[in-house]
Amino acid sequence: MKLSVYKIDGTESKEKVELPSSIFEMEPNHHLIYQSVRTFLSNQRQGTHKAKERNEVRGGGKKPWRQKGRGTARAGTTRSPLWVGGGTIHGPKPHAYELKMTKKSAQIARKSALSLKAKAGEIMIVEDINFEKPKTKDFCSILRNLNVDGKKILMLTVNGNVNVYKSGRNIKKVNVRNASNAATYDLLNNNMILIQKSAFDDLCKPLLN
Repeated sequence: MKLSVYKIDGTESKEKVELPSSIFEMEPNHHLIYQSVRTFLSNQRQGTHKAKERNEVRGGGKKPWRQKGRGTARAGTTRSPLWVGGGTIHGPKPHAYELKMTKKSAQIARKSALSLKAKAGEIMIVEDINFEKPKTKDFCSILRNLNVDGKKILMLTVNGNVNVYKSGRNIKKVNVRNASNAATYDLLNNNMILIQKSAFDDLCKPLLN
């Protein structure tokens, strides 16, 4: 499969890029895609949730009323889980949500995601974008020229292209990532992937091993 390289003015150049069939034409493994996305989302969780249990709530040392004679239920403390201000029964405790995948499984998941996007026609190769300084207005103009403005976009760039990242980070529905660091979740969570020409090798090289 070959894709044309688009210029930033939206026109199609004569240059074409060959998509490796081992990456972009493989049979997707949906189970590994699921595992990869679940692992990514789980690892984003801090796991710092905490609710105080009965022995951690301050106060409640005094018995609120006598045991018998009032016609009400017996109570030994105002910090019972049944009372407002009391402790929580089986409340959440801090714990890690970290999940792991083997390197090979993670590679297959990324290949599967790219293959799905290629089959759906949701990958576009664009010429390199370079800004002398961050310029969101120019970034928006490029998206309009490519006829993808308003869509959920993932732009893959080369490592260290800070001005492109800063230009796109304030645009709604636009996510700029280094091609070598894009997770399977990033590759799927969009309507169109824009791959800068210089970043194409960074995307494919780790997956060809």
